Amino acid sequence: MQPHSADAELGRGALGETPIHWSVVELGRIGTFSKGGGGTKEDEVDDGVPCVRYGDLYTQHQFLIRDTRARISAESAVRYAPIRYGDLCFAGSGETIEEIGKSAVNLITEPTFCGGDVILFRPSIEIDATFLGYAADCSQAAYQKSCMGRGVTVMHIYASELKHLRLPLPPLDEQRDIAAFLDRETKRIDSLIAKKRLLIERLQEYRTALITRTVTRSLPPEAARAAGLDPSPRLKHSGVEWLGEVPEHWEIGWFSREVDIAEGQVSPELEPYASMPLIAPNHIESGTGRLTQIETAVEQAAISGKYLCGQGEVIYTKIRPALAKVALAPMECLCSADMYPMRSRGSITNDFLFFLMLSDGFTAWSVLEADRVAMPKINRETLSTLRLPIPPIFEQHAMVSFLGRETARLDNLKRRVDLASERLHEYRTALITAAVTGKIDVRGAASSDRGSAESPA
Repeated sequence: MQPHSADAELGRGALGETPIHWSVVELGRIGTFSKGGGGTKEDEVDDGVPCVRYGDLYTQHQFLIRDTRARISAESAVRYAPIRYGDLCFAGSGETIEEIGKSAVNLITEPTFCGGDVILFRPSIEIDATFLGYAADCSQAAYQKSCMGRGVTVMHIYASELKHLRLPLPPLDEQRDIAAFLDRETKRIDSLIAKKRLLIERLQEYRTALITRTVTRSLPPEAARAAGLDPSPRLKHSGVEWLGEVPEHWEIGWFSREVDIAEGQVSPELEPYASMPLIAPNHIESGTGRLTQIETAVEQAAISGKYLCGQGEVIYTKIRPALAKVALAPMECLCSADMYPMRSRGSITNDFLFFLMLSDGFTAWSVLEADRVAMPKINRETLSTLRLPIPPIFEQHAMVSFLGRETARLDNLKRRVDLASERLHEYRTALITAAVTGKIDVRGAASSDRGSAESPA
């Protein structure tokens, strides 16, 4: 394709160069805007007519609306704005400037409605609906919308700005070719991303299962032999429901006798605490114990109350225990009052306690216990009643060393899969933008697809 020339001034900056036979249009010149409206989430029912909520434009729909999460009754629908096939739905508010005005085109043919804070655009010209959906939320369109957003804590965008959103407009047959190409290619990429996501889930499941097996049954046979331990120890019932059977030579102790929980909070406004690193629940990756970030007490001043935590101590998040947020302090630091700093009294190592608290059994126990109070959490009194396994110290060291190596290997593999998934997402975004702005010519690919579909089997 040759670069665009006729609409160069309109397209340059917003879209770059487009093919010479394409147009570049402002939405306000090819259709009309209106506002959505309706009731609240209380109107939602299990079986009703489709309803597009503005929040779902961020979480459920990407470019295209083929189905809706929300359904409302026919009686409630009279208070909502009706939308037709081919209508473009914009989110009128959002949390970040980068995503403000996120949009998707409605491809549902049955009667459909939208709730409040949705801005509707209805084309007045013939345009392929699927192409419109891709073009209106591609990366270059998203950038234009981000420049239109207003606000500080909550971002807003209005039809008066969106009418100036510039989109490429190829001939109708090319629109259809591009839409068909992107439908096929994004489906293929999404399938690859889903496989990566499934692999990540299975790696995490295996990681947790390996930790659980090791801290309750000792090392796997091959690792046990390498460490000079019995590869097949005799088992006994621990007398603890969440533990089940454990090696016969292990002892069972009380948490209150084996572990100290820090008491007495410090004032983060005073030195030396103000400049100390601080760990909060949102700094810990769920289920892995990996620290994703560390701030200082000053940066997290909004958190009321802080505990002093020594290097190597276990930091356990007592709220929402199903998340299994526990970490080892990499240095002397502070932690928020939503967490407990813990240290061993000698019979159980901090490292072993850390892995024990990441096990499925401990998480299941903590979730059950947390549900017994009004605000689900694990308190000191509950922890003091916990019974836990106490292997010989040399065996604890062997298990911790094994789990350290294996979890590091699994985490490295997960990072590689995450990176591959991230690159697929980036490629998907770039492909959509390139196709809808004419940077790649997909007409031949679309023609080949149609020929293949029409050929006899």
